[in-house]
Amino acid sequence: MPTPSKTDPPARRFSLGLGHLIFLLIFVLRLWSLVRLTHSSLLVPSRGDMHFYNDWAKQILHGQFVQQLAFYGLPGYAYLLAILYKLFGENPFVPGLLQASLDAGSGVLIYQICCTIFAPPGSTSSPNARIVGALAAAGWALFVPAQAYSIVLMPTAWFVFVFWFVAWRFIQKGTAPGARECLFLALLVGLTATAVATVMAIIPLMLLALFFRRSSDSRNLMTRLGLVMVGLVLGTSPCWIHNYFIAKDPVILSAHSGINFWIGNNPEANGYPQFPPGLRAGQAAMLQDSIDQAEAAAGRPLKHAEVSRYWSDKTKRYITTELRDWLKLVARKLRNFWSAFQYDDLSVITVLREQNVIFPGVYFGAIAALAIPGILFAWPKAPGARWILAAVLLSVFALLAVFITERYRLVAAPGLLVFAAFGLSIFWQKLNAGELGPASAYLAILVASTMLVAWPQRNPSLWALDAYNAGWQALESNNLPLAEKKLAVAHAYVPENAETLFALGNLRLAQKNPEQAAAFYRSVLKIDGQHKGAFNNLGVIALDANQFNEAENWFRRAEDVDPRNPKTHFLLARALFAKNDRDAAQKEINVAIQLKPDQPEFTALKEQIERVPQ
Repeated sequence: MPTPSKTDPPARRFSLGLGHLIFLLIFVLRLWSLVRLTHSSLLVPSRGDMHFYNDWAKQILHGQFVQQLAFYGLPGYAYLLAILYKLFGENPFVPGLLQASLDAGSGVLIYQICCTIFAPPGSTSSPNARIVGALAAAGWALFVPAQAYSIVLMPTAWFVFVFWFVAWRFIQKGTAPGARECLFLALLVGLTATAVATVMAIIPLMLLALFFRRSSDSRNLMTRLGLVMVGLVLGTSPCWIHNYFIAKDPVILSAHSGINFWIGNNPEANGYPQFPPGLRAGQAAMLQDSIDQAEAAAGRPLKHAEVSRYWSDKTKRYITTELRDWLKLVARKLRNFWSAFQYDDLSVITVLREQNVIFPGVYFGAIAALAIPGILFAWPKAPGARWILAAVLLSVFALLAVFITERYRLVAAPGLLVFAAFGLSIFWQKLNAGELGPASAYLAILVASTMLVAWPQRNPSLWALDAYNAGWQALESNNLPLAEKKLAVAHAYVPENAETLFALGNLRLAQKNPEQAAAFYRSVLKIDGQHKGAFNNLGVIALDANQFNEAENWFRRAEDVDPRNPKTHFLLARALFAKNDRDAAQKEINVAIQLKPDQPEFTALKEQIERVPQ
């Protein structure tokens, strides 16, 4: 072991003090954004994954602790929200405050990693390493996706912090984790995996450290490997205990992994989460559609494990029969990962920037372009940086099985910032020293990496996503002028997109223009003949116009597509009751109540029907 320098203790104290300052500055920035969020209409989510988690947490809070079948969606974050809501009230501010702290902690980890891997041998830090660390941490503070996802109801900040905390622990020590630390780190990863399963990508790095680094722990390798397994089993136990022993549905974490596998690997896939025909956008709607399709194919109700197996088998058949196309798809995902194009499937980043909730700053493309020359320069100069590169690559490989989104690739950003800051520092040093050869090489690599990262996306549907999501957000908050503007942009990009046309139909309904709304819904059905939302809304328009036979026809068609939708049965009961077909109406409302017994409107209609004498 190298002998520490006499100057190390004060240098270490200075480094720690700077780490505290970095934490404070990033936390203040995130807190400022969080306060701005509380004064906007975006604090309480109305749709998307954030609404999915918020709604699930409230169900848990109100007594639905377990489910009849295996979890169909990772439950860890929803249960965490439920605990926080129980302690502090149903307010998204407290989860946002915790996530702001964790995100500031991620900035400190970036700084500490730089101080460790770029310090001279025998030293715990150096002025140059601290400069690189401070620069990388500043990049994280201004990284726009991190700003956005640290304050909204998503588990991303927890995932990023745990991933890099685990990496930092054995990078900092320079030795393999000891027995107790193996158990603790694996337990932490397993528990985080109940909210974000891709955190498991850090486990191979821990195993590499066990095999290739010396350990100060006297216990043998097999003991530590065993403790890693024990920690993972214990950490993930809330999921598999519920699924195997309470729900009697054999799934380790969540059964939605099968449908995610299919969305990422199917003939229509483009490397992003583009939903295949028959699956609606939105977490809750997509999950329900995936269950309905699997059950329709099987001709019977299925356990969630069977639903997952259905989609996994379908994906494997596609991969084996269309291997060449699938390999091209994998290459496209790699390109998507490094692309400057921002595919934020929730459009959180764009909406928060447009409403000035978060600050302007740097985006993934700039960091990726700067990181590539930094990687090439760091490889021979800083052997410890190879562990950071391994962590980044593991996070990439974890996504190749599914798809690329801004929140999924965010976990790689801390590692890329380390390389970006190091590359910039090397360039500056060489330039100051008059070493034009290395400086020119850096610039040449940077130009090439910029061209790679900035290669344009030409699919117009990808460019329409932010406008579409922003339009939906504006429509649901009743900002009809903004909804008109955003949806018009989305429609200009993809004039034949069923979901955009459906959103425009809903906008016309909100504007009290049922004729134009109906025209949009009919256009939807020309593209997607099984769009149950269009069927239902055409039925509502007909019902409001007292065209009861036509309304029944539309609701019947919606029922054929989704026979387990309680809203459709309720609307059909209304149409039948308006036609004085009391018996048929009573049958339909009974089905609606059976599917969703806690809906007051359903009960009120049932009582109204029963008051009419036969």
